[in-house]
Parts: sequence; C-alpha cells; structure tokens
Amino acid sequence: MSAAHTPIPFGINLSFCVKRWVTPELWTQIVSERLGLNLVQLSFDLIDPMWPDAILDRHAAELRTRTAQAGVTIHSAFIGLAHYTYNQLLHPDPAVRDYAEEWFARAYRVAAMAGITRVGGPLGAIASRVDGVEPDALDAADYADLIARMHRLGERARSEGLSELYVEPTPMRREWPWTIAQAKQMMVDVAGSAVPWRYCVDWGHGTHEPLYGPDHGAMEPWFRELKSFITAVHIQQTDFQLDRHWDFTEPGRVDPVDAAALLRRTGIAPAPVFLEVFYPFEKDDLSILSALEITSARLRQAFA
Repeated sequence: MSAAHTPIPFGINLSFCVKRWVTPELWTQIVSERLGLNLVQLSFDLIDPMWPDAILDRHAAELRTRTAQAGVTIHSAFIGLAHYTYNQLLHPDPAVRDYAEEWFARAYRVAAMAGITRVGGPLGAIASRVDGVEPDALDAADYADLIARMHRLGERARSEGLSELYVEPTPMRREWPWTIAQAKQMMVDVAGSAVPWRYCVDWGHGTHEPLYGPDHGAMEPWFRELKSFITAVHIQQTDFQLDRHWDFTEPGRVDPVDAAALLRRTGIAPAPVFLEVFYPFEKDDLSILSALEITSARLRQAFA
C-alpha cells in the first residue's frame, strides 16, 4: 500500500466524558454505538490515581471487563485536565515534585492493572515571574531535575510492565518542551530510559501563532523533525490563536482531509490520531453527542 493511502488509526480521548459519562459502562456505549469508534485514550480525569488502592483495583477491573465486552481498545492513558492544572514535576517546591512523581507512578500502576501499556501527558510548569516576563529556557538545575525524574519514572513504568511513556509538548514557555529543538534535546537526554519516552503532539499546540509566528509551517516541521519520536497525535479544531480543543462542527483552520494528507506525507501515519475536545460543563449533553457524531464521521472518512 502506498504512503498516500496508508490507513490512519483514529480514536478519541475521553476528555469529553468528564463530569458526564464517567464510567466504562457509559462511555463505551457512546464510543462504540454513537461514534462508531473502537479506539480510545483514557483520561485520568475519570480515574484519579490517588484514590485508595481498593477503589482503583475495582475500577481497573471494570475497565478491562467493559472494554472487552464493547470491543473497545484503550491505546493509552493521559493525565487529563485536572492534574494538568498543577505544576507537577516543575513546581518550585521539591516536595510537590516528589508528590507529582508519585502521582505518575500510581497512574502507571492503575493503567497496568487495566491492561493499558502507554501513559503520558504534559510534565509540568515552572512558576511565573512577578515581572510578567516569561523565560526562554528552564533553569539548568530545574531541567536536570526533570530529566532525572523522567529516568526514575521509566524504571517505575518498567516495573509495571508498560511499553511506552509520552510527553505532550505545549505552546507555553513555562512548560517543557515547547520548541522542536527542545524536544529533540529532551529525547537525547532521556535516551536509555528503562521504558522509552515518546511524543504525542497536538494540532492546537504546534500551530499556536502567538508563540511561533504565522510563518512557522504549522504542524509540518513538528512532524518532519520529530518523526522518529512521535507515536501518537491529538487533533482538534482550532484557529491557531489559542489552544481551542473545538470539535469539527466549529469553523477553524484544521481541515481533516489536509490533516490526513500531512500525516501520510510526513510518515507519521500509521500512528494513531485521537480527537481531543473539551466542552463547558454547563453545555447540554445532547448537543455534545450530536457534534461528536458529526465530527467523528468526518474524521473517520478522512483517515480511512
């Protein structure tokens, strides 16, 4: 099969389920019956790794059972919105970084119990400065500490039987990495990790014009220069001005057919692509389901 016709596995991140379809019994029906999908990325907004072990054990078992019954595969698990709001592995207080490291380790444990072999997400954020000026680089000591923690987490992941860990680059100077050069360097610095670190890049992150400028080439440079390290992709509709996470019933600058062509042209396909959308909590459920049905149909057709 030629690269131009390579099928692209398409699924959905369960971010849309937060505070709504929160159990596997509920979201597997939405995914398989209404959206026509069989591939998902679990959000840890639905399962908090810091719950007591007995609760986690029960929920992990339910994940295994319900997904098997529905014919749904969980490709990976991502940190979700709730934990992302914390500074995690780059908090100014080392004790908070220690807690975040343990959070990730517990996430690996519950993922493994549920039969999920890949876990990831953004790693953290440094504190803002009081003068409002954002730095261009992490302090050398902060970066060295982050890399050391990533190596330790690789060991924890191996002990749980995981196969891959993800970093999701974000378009913010307070987080890491936010440039292609930084992303390349990070892969050099975590080479030899007990479980390999890879990238899940997001269409709304690499296209953020206020940070990268209007002529940076959108996603193509990310795909071409990090091809060896990208094994999953998030797609969303966005205007390249903010990280919108809209569905494809909204007007924006991401065309599904063009997106599929770019993934094939740059050799990222057949890495899986996950729709990642967020909705206001007060938005009604029925309109969300309708928009997701339309969006999933468009993307399934483009990626087939």
